[in-house]
Amino acid sequence: MNTPMISIIFFLVASLLGALGQYFYKAGADAAGNSLMSYLANVRILIGVACYVGVMVLFVAAFRKGGSLTVLYPIYATTFIWAALLALYVYGTPIKAANILGMGLLIAGMYFMGR
Repeated sequence: MNTPMISIIFFLVASLLGALGQYFYKAGADAAGNSLMSYLANVRILIGVACYVGVMVLFVAAFRKGGSLTVLYPIYATTFIWAALLALYVYGTPIKAANILGMGLLIAGMYFMGR
C-alpha cells in the first residue's frame, strides 16, 4: 500500500508539534511550583497539551488519507531530532557526536522502514 504524500506531511508536522509540546512541558515544569494547581493552571503546560492534541488530530487525518503505520511512525521519530535542535537553540544544550550518530540511525531506520 502506498502512503500518500499528504499523510507523510501530516506526520512531519506532527513531529514538529510533538517537539514543541516537549519544550512547553519542560518550560512549564521549570516554572511550576509544588502544588497541583501550579501544574493545572500553567499556560506553558497547557500549550504543550494543545500541541499533543494537534499531534493526535494529525495522526488521525494521516491515517484517514490512507497512511501506512510502517511508513508513518518512523517519520514521527524525527520528533527526537527536532527536540534536540530546539534544546540547542533555546537552552544551548550541545548536540554531541553520539547524538548525531543516533539521529543518523533514526533517519536510516525511517528510510528502511519506508521501503
